[in-house]
Amino acid sequence: MCLIVVAHRAHPDYALVLAANRDEYYRRPTAAAAFWSDAPQVLAGRDLQGGGTWLGVTSQGRWAALTNVRGSRSVSAAPSRGLLVSGYLRGDEAPRNYLERIAAQAHRYAGFNLLAGDSRTLACFSNDDGGLQVLAPGCYGLSNHHLDTPWPKLERAKNRVKKLLARPDFDPGQLWKVLADRHLPPAEALPETGLPGYMERALGAIFVHLPDYGTRCSTVLAITYDGHVSLIERRFGKNGHIEGESPFRFMVHN
Repeated sequence: MCLIVVAHRAHPDYALVLAANRDEYYRRPTAAAAFWSDAPQVLAGRDLQGGGTWLGVTSQGRWAALTNVRGSRSVSAAPSRGLLVSGYLRGDEAPRNYLERIAAQAHRYAGFNLLAGDSRTLACFSNDDGGLQVLAPGCYGLSNHHLDTPWPKLERAKNRVKKLLARPDFDPGQLWKVLADRHLPPAEALPETGLPGYMERALGAIFVHLPDYGTRCSTVLAITYDGHVSLIERRFGKNGHIEGESPFRFMVHN
């Protein structure tokens, strides 16, 4: 159960501020964030099973991120949803144009929410509700349902991010505490998605830790209006402890 909070043109210094946790089975092979040898403009982690990624940015300042929709329809022999993110990052289409093209073939995939952005635009598409939105400046959140579905973990994360953004001393590094939050909401506040109660509650934390599944990495991505990009990825093991960190900083170029 992943989580993304994104502030789009909602801070005087940053065109983009994004904080994200990727939750996945520990056994699924994954490569750490890096510039890809087969697409040198792409900076992202890599799903070594499906070949795509869950979140990435390019040297031109284009970025994309994805969450799965929990409880959505299954699709036989569906392609990896992570290829939707890498497909955007490898190309040069405007966010809305890319998502419109994806919408025409979205039935081939299991449920997903896809965010795509560039220096000025943020767009979101879900094949679970069929909606494509070009988003106004503001702070938005995605977990494993539709955009801004008020699940407790998402509301908690968004509220904490908004408070940080309002501080005069805001720095993207302050977002790590939000992503590390292991608070478990009360059972009566949780959504009912068909999972056993103990698992529903464990997945209700911002940072998830179960024996075979949990938060595999946290990412903070920030892009200033004048094109400074910072992406930092922290990776976690089965014990829930940090196993590595990869920082990247560069200027956007065309």
